[in-house]
Formats: sequence, C-alpha cells, structure tokens
Amino acid sequence: MPSPRDVLTPDALAMLQTVVSAGSFAGAARTLNLVPSALSYRVRQIEDALDVLLFDRSARQARPTEAGAELLREAARLLADIDAVANRVKRVATGWEPMLTIAVDSVIARDPMLDVVGAFYALEPPTRLKLRDETLLGTTEALTTGEADLAIGTVLNAGSLAFTTSGILSRPLGELRFIYAVAPHHPLARFEGALTEDILRQHRAVAAADSSRAGPSMTVNLVGGQDVLTVPTMQAKLAAQLHGLGGGYLPEPMARPYVEAGHLVQCRTARPMHSVVLHCAWRARSAGKPGRALEWWLAQFEHEGTRRALLERHRGR
Repeated sequence: MPSPRDVLTPDALAMLQTVVSAGSFAGAARTLNLVPSALSYRVRQIEDALDVLLFDRSARQARPTEAGAELLREAARLLADIDAVANRVKRVATGWEPMLTIAVDSVIARDPMLDVVGAFYALEPPTRLKLRDETLLGTTEALTTGEADLAIGTVLNAGSLAFTTSGILSRPLGELRFIYAVAPHHPLARFEGALTEDILRQHRAVAAADSSRAGPSMTVNLVGGQDVLTVPTMQAKLAAQLHGLGGGYLPEPMARPYVEAGHLVQCRTARPMHSVVLHCAWRARSAGKPGRALEWWLAQFEHEGTRRALLERHRGR
C-alpha cells in the first residue's frame, strides 16, 4: 500500500482542490480530462494511504469531511510554499544569498536597525535574514567563526580586538562616546567631585557580559575588587542602572534621553571619558564579489545618516 508521502504529491493536492472547486467528482473529472472512475480511484488511493475519508459521498456534491477540509487547508499552504521556494531558488540563482546572518552588537540602536531591515524586506528579496544579539568580543567572534556574514558594531582598533582571521573586511561606522551614569536615588548621584577608583570600588558596577563563547572574554572599565552585576546586553545594563542596581559607563546617545528626563545622573570620573570607533565587518567571498543581499546592506552604511542613526538614535522613555 502506498504511504502518505507517496500519495501526497503536489499534483494530488491540486487534484483535491479541483474536486472541491468543481463541486463534484464528475465536474472535476471533466476539468482534469479524466474519466470519473479514474479520478475516484486516485482519491481512494489517498484515502487508503491516510486511512481517512476525505469526502462525504452520500450526496451528489463532493463535500469534504472534517479530515478532508484540514488536508485541503494544508494543501493550499504547501502548494504556496512550493511556489515560493521555486521563486526563491530562481532569484538565488541571480546572486541573492539564501540566508544572511547579521551579528548586531548591543550598543547599536535597535529602532534604526529594524528600519534598515524593513527597507530590505521592501525589496521582496529571496534572502532570509537572521539577526544575532552579541556584545563586545562576541560580535567579532560570530563573524570570524563563520556564524555570521555581517557584524555591526565591532571594535577593531584595540589590540585584543583586532581580527586575526584572513578574509575579513571592514569599514567604520563612527565614534561612540561613553559616560558614567547612575540612577537619581543611587548614592553616587549626590557625590560632588570626580569619582576616583577608590570611590567606585565601594559601589556595585553593572557590566554587559561579553557574548564570546569560544575565545577569550573581555571586561571594560571595571575596578579591581568591585562588586559586579553582570547582565546579558547593553540594553539590560541600562535597565539595571535605571533601577539603581549599580553604576557604569553607557553609550552617551543611549543614556542621553534618560539624563535629560532626570532618570539618570551623569557623573564625573577621575578616569577620562572614553570613546571607541565602531565598524561594520564582513567575510569576503572566495569568488570575490559579495552576494546581492550583503552588497545591499553594505551600501546602506555608505550613507552618513544611516551610520549616525545606528549609533545615536536610541529610544528614551
């Protein structure tokens, strides 16, 4: 006896749809240029393989049973998926990648990033996107290990952060400045003067965990002996500091709306405020030219407005 996989072919599913649209086996047979007995035999084969009745044969009309109606609903979806896959394969053959994985560092502003994603989808590309949340060295690692095709927000100008893998290309996004901030009810919010390391050591710091898994991890701007609350992303670090759970350095554009609204207090530190130059980076293809999806994304970073938005346009309360 044929198995369900043997009988549930695209042609068979389309045949069942024709029976419903024609309203009867006789009408469907005429549409399909078959004799009614041949059509009935094919439908019976499907029913036998599934061990269900698909149509109520007690009336002259071909009315689907509950099981038949479910199969027809799935048939419409499966046939549409087959058409979509065929179209996607055709477009991939023109240079579009089947999948593009993008590692996004947690310092990157999320709304502008999703705006770019929306603009990409407006092209109706065959390429599927996968976004990965990463932090610090994890953003670099996702690219160098081949888990991502594009990394946004990498740091390339520090010795421990330099790429050691050949075939990695990059271009700068811009400079990101960091400020030290605490909640208004935090003890340091009332401190007058610059915060020294001795003072900071007496108060808990909030740190965004490095998402690196295979290689070394990185800590930034922590004082030896200081209590540390570690959270997974820069957005989680911001939330923890808004709750007064500790202090720490935040990207100035991310913190600015909260400082202006009075939800955070910027503090002076004896250590100079620091800034980093962030980059987008990607893996070069052995064939040379990037795929059309990656090529489109790289073209977006040529616009200064896009680069600035990704670094600066964070949403505040």
